[in-house]
Amino acid sequence: MMASVSRWKVVLAFVIALLLGSVLGSLVQTQINLQALAGLGVEISPEVRLETTLADLINFAPLYAILFGLSFLVSQVAASLVVRLAGNSGRLWLHPVAAAVGLWATLRIVDALAPMPTLIAATRDTGGLMLMLLTAAISGWVFTVLASRLPNRNGKSSAVPVVALLASAGLALPESEALADETLGYKVETVASGLEHPWSLAFLPDGRMLVTERPGRLRMLTAEGELMPDALTGVPEVFASGQAGLFEVLPARNFEQSRRVFLSYACGTMQANHTCLARGELGEQGLDNVTEIFRVQPAKQGNAHYGGRLAWLPDNTLVLTLGDGFDYREQAQRLENHIGSIVRLNPDGTAPDDNPFFGSDSYQSEIYSYGHRNVQGLVYDSEQRRLIAHEHGPRGGDEINIIRPGANYGWPITTHGLDYTGARVTPFQDQEGIESPLLHWTPSIAPSGMTIYTGGLFPRWRGDLLVGALVTRQVHRVRLENGQAREVGTLFGELGERIRAVQTGPNGAVYLLTDSSDGRLLRVTPE
Repeated sequence: MMASVSRWKVVLAFVIALLLGSVLGSLVQTQINLQALAGLGVEISPEVRLETTLADLINFAPLYAILFGLSFLVSQVAASLVVRLAGNSGRLWLHPVAAAVGLWATLRIVDALAPMPTLIAATRDTGGLMLMLLTAAISGWVFTVLASRLPNRNGKSSAVPVVALLASAGLALPESEALADETLGYKVETVASGLEHPWSLAFLPDGRMLVTERPGRLRMLTAEGELMPDALTGVPEVFASGQAGLFEVLPARNFEQSRRVFLSYACGTMQANHTCLARGELGEQGLDNVTEIFRVQPAKQGNAHYGGRLAWLPDNTLVLTLGDGFDYREQAQRLENHIGSIVRLNPDGTAPDDNPFFGSDSYQSEIYSYGHRNVQGLVYDSEQRRLIAHEHGPRGGDEINIIRPGANYGWPITTHGLDYTGARVTPFQDQEGIESPLLHWTPSIAPSGMTIYTGGLFPRWRGDLLVGALVTRQVHRVRLENGQAREVGTLFGELGERIRAVQTGPNGAVYLLTDSSDGRLLRVTPE
């Protein structure tokens, strides 16, 4: 009977230490995130700090308790076995060290398996990681102190938990609540298949089409829609990993005379990479005279959030969207670098002299707007003369914005979304001096390519934005009126495909690229 009581007391000690570690980890995570915002000059009142801390205890701590609990259970059992083999010596330091090592190993495994480079934002740098490991060590010390005071059947101490933690966390995002489109009235046909993660589509004046594949290939389709068997030569060396690869292809405005095309892509290595822009001339078999004309500075680690969309403005300047590199989100507010911005370039890659920060001794002259997370939708509305972009939020907070020169779009100071762990990225959804989105999707739809429909085949869609989505696997139809945006329907959900790109074709048809290892080019025409 005494042994049974003792074991349950050890379990109680374990649970107390686990709860303590989960709470301490949540507190550290919140304060590190808030300190990062304070480093950007954001004023955070004690009331806001307290409210954010409590919100994270509700939303972030449960998930963290699962991750920490699994590592804590394994580490403390292992430490107890070592202590027994050592004759019950070293208990007060072995359990804390094991807890810290266990959490470190768990975080590394989770970061390697998760789509994002770093799941828990506080561990993005060494200082934050060490503080999180310290909370685990404290929990290990508390556990061994509590457990060592409890007798077992032999009157000796025992620190082996006798309970297994079985838990699961659901991070799946809810389905979109967007309205279905009023009627179908269209048919979808496959133009080409067998494309490996196609990313971008461009139409040439003679009816041919260019398609990029993310691993680094540029493919040609004839005017009849036949996919040429061999990829075009001359494509620059591409860093292809995770979200990195070959992105947009865009013909020059004077393509018939110059034969020039522009390519955005990731270049470098996992340890040091950039979003890059090159131009070349389309020949018979591939690209000739290929030259890199722009590269994001500085280099970053990881393989996430590159942006990569391109669009021409009426003055023959080129706009390139970028991303924050995921782990570098605060850099999106620092104009000394290109990270988390949209840049405007001359066709040779130089900065136009009427860019908002041109000539600054401190800021990057190419920057057109900043405070962006990962801009993967871009279109110039020639009728209304406005540049429209959308960007990915984290767990919610996908945005549609009208891009204005020199404007700040908020990330990570403002967002409507939470981090993937449920933690607050920021307490603020709006701030003075920051552009608010015309529309946001919460939960996230993971927006991808976007077009403004200008064709004549679908009169009801004319002037609407057609926004592809990877998570909801459909196209969202958005109407911009009187400075406001609202979703008026969804399309193509019956395909069940991740939509990577949406384009209005020269004949008024809508073209879609599906994102998979066996991706397709689809053409949508009236039924």
